[in-house]
Amino acid sequence: MAKGKINKVVLAYSGGLDTSVILRWLQENYGCEVVTFTADIGQGEEVEPARAKATAAGVKEIHIDDLREEFVRDFVFPMLRANALYEGEYKLGTSIARPLIAKRLVEIAVATGADAISHGATGKGNDQVRFELTAYALKPDIQIIAPWREWDLLSREKLLAYAETHGIPVEMKRDGTKSPYSMDANLLHISYEGYDLEDPWVEPGPDMWRWTVAPEQAPDRPTEITLSFAGGDCVAVDGKTLSPADLLAELNRIGGANGIGRDDIVENRFVGMKSRGCYETPGGTILLKAHRAMESLTLDREAAHLKDELMPRYASLVYNGFWYSPERLMLQAAIDQTQSVVNGEVRLKLYKGNVLVVGRRSPTDSLFDASIATFEEDAGAYNQGDATGFIRLNALRLRVAGRKRG
Repeated sequence: MAKGKINKVVLAYSGGLDTSVILRWLQENYGCEVVTFTADIGQGEEVEPARAKATAAGVKEIHIDDLREEFVRDFVFPMLRANALYEGEYKLGTSIARPLIAKRLVEIAVATGADAISHGATGKGNDQVRFELTAYALKPDIQIIAPWREWDLLSREKLLAYAETHGIPVEMKRDGTKSPYSMDANLLHISYEGYDLEDPWVEPGPDMWRWTVAPEQAPDRPTEITLSFAGGDCVAVDGKTLSPADLLAELNRIGGANGIGRDDIVENRFVGMKSRGCYETPGGTILLKAHRAMESLTLDREAAHLKDELMPRYASLVYNGFWYSPERLMLQAAIDQTQSVVNGEVRLKLYKGNVLVVGRRSPTDSLFDASIATFEEDAGAYNQGDATGFIRLNALRLRVAGRKRG
């Protein structure tokens, strides 16, 4: 992109080292006005300090938006309806936040008359893809500045040197140290990458985890909770109706206290490399288990099995940044059509890192018929003799093939 043709750019800004350097770099290299956007999606840290930092850097238009409810309601919950897991393990906590941030970036760019948007994702990761695919889907002619693909500040040491040269304040943690890990947090999860995790054989240290107690240090007695579902979404905990964001925060608290939701994964990034990451997703882990239990009672067998066949594709679309693609929207419509019957309650026990389903009921939509499933006499509800023909018909091709081999 030719420098000097950008008059105004909207930057996804956290106030940390990377985006503080990017802010000054954009001003210096593009000679443009920078509008900052900071999203509160439940990262657990105050976002207001970003306002002071942006003001000190000469930013005139500063946007700080509380997106927690929208994040859980319109992004996390639809994904949970799909029971989405990437490569069978990753609960997509970072992936699902990026389309919302990018969507808001584009909205602010339109509202402020900006020529471009900018982000701090590196050229090695997935986030650059997620941000930019979303932006192009929503505004096809948007211009995007990705400093990590343009500059030579490719290490923390170079970033710190740039910050010192340009008088950019860099805050450390209160105890004078900074976590060595690359971390990302929102209401669904917190992730850890880099440092000693770059050796897949090394076990993470106990001091790395922030949200969850170690399972072996969790309470010796299980915590029992009941979750209520309506239309496929969890709406209440122990009979108390909560907003989507408050509900997820409450389950994070309960799950974290019981050592729920730790994952250590080597995953395949979209850009081609393998990456090792550790994740804490206490509330999401609970919700996935409970949602599946609710569906087991209320969904037709073939609908449930088809959902399971579609889920890996859905999860890959989310992971790779195709939230606004026609195929993800098509899959979502099909998934959501099944959820009208996913109503009822699930009772769980949380115990030392485990989520145990101990009960489920749906007075209106349960397909479980005790009169048919019983091991006792069923008074003719099911004719066991019918199984003879069923088995022989299904065995026909096997018998034909067996005769040929014999």
